[in-house]
Amino acid sequence: MKRKYKIITISITFIIVILFVYCIYGVKNNNDNKALSEHEVIGSLKLDYAEQFSVDYYKGGYALITISDSDRFLVVPENKEIPERIDKKITVLKQPLDNIYMVATSAMDLFTVIDGIKNIRLSGTDEKGWYVEEAAEALHSGKMLYSGKYNAPDYEMILENNCDLAIESTMIYHTPEVKEQLEKFDIPVLVERSSYEKHPLGRLEWIKLYGVLLGKEDMAEKYFNQETEKVKNITSDENTGKTVAFFYITSNGSVNVRKSSDYVANMIELAGGKYIFDNMEDDKSLSTVNMQMENFYAAAKDADYIIYNSTIDGELNSVEELFKKSELLREFKAVKNNNVWCTEKSMFQETASVSDFIIDVHKILTEDNVKEDTLSYLYRL
Repeated sequence: MKRKYKIITISITFIIVILFVYCIYGVKNNNDNKALSEHEVIGSLKLDYAEQFSVDYYKGGYALITISDSDRFLVVPENKEIPERIDKKITVLKQPLDNIYMVATSAMDLFTVIDGIKNIRLSGTDEKGWYVEEAAEALHSGKMLYSGKYNAPDYEMILENNCDLAIESTMIYHTPEVKEQLEKFDIPVLVERSSYEKHPLGRLEWIKLYGVLLGKEDMAEKYFNQETEKVKNITSDENTGKTVAFFYITSNGSVNVRKSSDYVANMIELAGGKYIFDNMEDDKSLSTVNMQMENFYAAAKDADYIIYNSTIDGELNSVEELFKKSELLREFKAVKNNNVWCTEKSMFQETASVSDFIIDVHKILTEDNVKEDTLSYLYRL
């Protein structure tokens, strides 16, 4: 009988211990599972200019990223469990993200300045296509591998390298089957939309999103504040009233210009200039418009400055090379006044330095004899 009572006592003690352990750890896990309930939100990422994404923080270190009010990604800290009660439309990103497939060229530079290039294992651009030096060097050394363009990825290589996230540009929407295939392989696909930001500093502010992905929010915040402070020093000046045309000539002879709501046009305005196409809009979602040379001439011939966008078809070395694209350009006011400028081909890949481009434009508008060695992305033709 005593033995029977002893067994019962041991059994009850064992059950109590199990219940005690459950109360401690089970409640903890239950809290994790409820991490996305409304009452668990503890704050949001402060954004000054970006409108295409948002980040909400939840108890336990979780972060919910929303892009363009549709795509949602839950960033789960390395030492945390994936919540059970989660919307099926939310894509889970488990940290650390060490094997990223970077297809969106505009994001590479932002990763670089927060020491995140080591997290990128695969590239959608080959070594020759990169103007971001760190990316080209990583490909050359083998630390990063070229794994195919956005429309023709090397799935075998991507899988062999345990890809944990593909960062694509909106070009992926032209080949939706690629996005679907990556997701079938359980590879999350994040489509970045920084180019849709109307304010140029909104484009730069995507560095905060990448800081969230890599757990480097403080570094991203510090860099963003440092760059915006540089711009504040010139935006306090009065607008010069000088007009600027920004364009390039396509292979078929038409002229590609930025819409007046585009971030490039806004950079010109922030620099103290007046974008010549102040009412250039259409019903399409693209940020640029193609127009016939005759129409471009009529609208921009009296612009005080013209800036040729060389990032598409290569840099120009002289105004004579520009005239080969169209003899009409000889009649432009800016040509006659020696105010023809060209962008460096690296400009659009080096997105972390948008403030430097704004400063460049400000200098050419306000300094009579601007020293070209003080400019980062512009040179005179």
